[in-house]
Amino acid sequence: MRFGITLTSNIRHTIPMNYQYPLSAAIYKIIAKGDAEYASFLHETGYGKGFKLFCFSDLRGKFKVNGDSLTMQDSKVSFEISFHLPEASQNFVKGLFLSQTLEIADKKSCAVFTVASVESLPNPFSGKKDNEIIQAYFQPASAVVAGIKNEKGNYTFLSPDDPRFAKILLFNWKEKIKSVFEESVEDKILSVEIVALPKPPKSRLITVKAGTPAETKIRGWLNFGLRVTGEKRFVELLWNTGAGIYNSTTGMIEYINTKAH
Repeated sequence: MRFGITLTSNIRHTIPMNYQYPLSAAIYKIIAKGDAEYASFLHETGYGKGFKLFCFSDLRGKFKVNGDSLTMQDSKVSFEISFHLPEASQNFVKGLFLSQTLEIADKKSCAVFTVASVESLPNPFSGKKDNEIIQAYFQPASAVVAGIKNEKGNYTFLSPDDPRFAKILLFNWKEKIKSVFEESVEDKILSVEIVALPKPPKSRLITVKAGTPAETKIRGWLNFGLRVTGEKRFVELLWNTGAGIYNSTTGMIEYINTKAH
């Protein structure tokens, strides 16, 4: 399920340029207020191999770049967030966020917003049967990260131009399917293809836990298309939880349509 969230503030705050991790932490805090057990499960365990099964888009609003921060140019910003939860949980999730305060902060800046609205967004696959094979076309709503680990255990990040990029996205998707549905994917129809757009893919370097001993830099990509094929329930899982790795901070994908491109 997916929601559009609008944040407001009477102050034109400055937020970190690398706001992804602070925003993820703020989301955890809101969930913890409403359901501490679920928040602890997401933070400490996750599903199967630690999948959090939620993701969010880039912040949408008017900002001015100011060094390593962004200064708001309007009183509103918005973003989308999605969870892999039953549709019956919609009202519960909306209630968690509505009228809450949300803080986006690091060691240099702090911004406090009020959640002004929470809108349930339509599920584009709701008219399909769970086991129906569909093809869907997506674009990143936040940077998609794909990488392979080197001999030191660190990621070498790949670009969409690298043929391994799609393979990594497919592998990660399969791992989520096995974790959530607890069934083999060997005999399933599943594919991920990179689709070029008129403009070339755009790289984004994101710093996680900036200014701390645990600081990590990850590189993701925007401005490319994804054509995926699989059972409706599996495609819906991808739409709900994001593509690639680090999905609790990156990798939300935006549905375009179900026609081949």
